[in-house]
Amino acid sequence: MSAFHVPEISCGHCTSAIEQEVGQVPGVDKVVADVDTKMVEVSGTASDETIVAAIAEAGFAVAF
Repeated sequence: MSAFHVPEISCGHCTSAIEQEVGQVPGVDKVVADVDTKMVEVSGTASDETIVAAIAEAGFAVAF
């Protein structure tokens, strides 16, 4: 499982957008975005780079 900090998550719409976009990435088995922790947890075989790109495609930036 990989975890990504996305500080801009502020509501359910944000989590839905991220989960939908990341969920379409080949190799992603499960994705959970959380408003309270501002974390996105992803399980599967997709690369971190691909997941970060999908989060960006949803309109959010990952904090490193």
